[in-house]
Amino acid sequence: MKTKTIFLIAALACQICFAYSQEPIRLWTNSVPGALGTSEKDIPTLTPYLPPKEKATGAAIVICPGGGYGMLANHEGEAYARWLNQYGIAGLVLKYRLGSQGYRHPVMLQDAARAVRLTRFMSNQWGIDPGKIGIMGSSAGGHLASTLLTHFDMGNPGALDPVDRLSSRPDFGILCYPVITMGNATHEGSRFNLLGPNPTQELINDLSNEKQVTSNTPPCFIWHTWEDTVVKVENSIEFGRALNNARVPFELHIYEKGPHGMGLGNNHPWTSDLIFWLKQRNIIPSGK
Repeated sequence: MKTKTIFLIAALACQICFAYSQEPIRLWTNSVPGALGTSEKDIPTLTPYLPPKEKATGAAIVICPGGGYGMLANHEGEAYARWLNQYGIAGLVLKYRLGSQGYRHPVMLQDAARAVRLTRFMSNQWGIDPGKIGIMGSSAGGHLASTLLTHFDMGNPGALDPVDRLSSRPDFGILCYPVITMGNATHEGSRFNLLGPNPTQELINDLSNEKQVTSNTPPCFIWHTWEDTVVKVENSIEFGRALNNARVPFELHIYEKGPHGMGLGNNHPWTSDLIFWLKQRNIIPSGK
């Protein structure tokens, strides 16, 4: 067991040199659990975008791009990471496996959980505070983020892989026009790609994340627009209601203007509101 652990640590360390040049690193250095093959689409990765050391705050955010669980939108991944870097926040873009490539739940959750664990494992090398690691997602990526926010675990102390010994609980969540429910207000394409054509009612309920909030769910920043015609604003409202009922701190913004999938949105106010919230929660210093 000791030999295997040393090997795994060494294998992960070998990838660190690539991280600073924003090259993707594999979530698993050996075989990928649940993989249907060995091609690029079967290999989930994490791409670190690290701020300059003199600007780094220690905060980090794992970013789940949207795309209906059928593709990954770059403007909700790399673009977010580079923007966060301006505030001294490490952005780590997750390439998770997709329903359009034959994958179904719980594979996507498995990838997101591993990404948070791996970020914690690498926190010292990446200059990250292991207690300031959040998760962020847009649209279906918001569903994935909210799934981890409500379905995390504290790690397996007896795991051979040292990464798996660490908690997958994010310290905070950021949800951008998210899909939340798999019920009546869901985005049908996301539900199909995630759960398949005939999910059981039990599975629908388990992945309707407004029903899975507890008092241990991390604090969240949520935003949506009234004009969104793709993902109903009820998704964000109901998740906020669930957080409130569980007495979990959150901030919810419903803006009137803005189409679905707008990302940074040409200086839309959600970006300044988020930075203000991160400062209020002491995730980043007020001077940043």
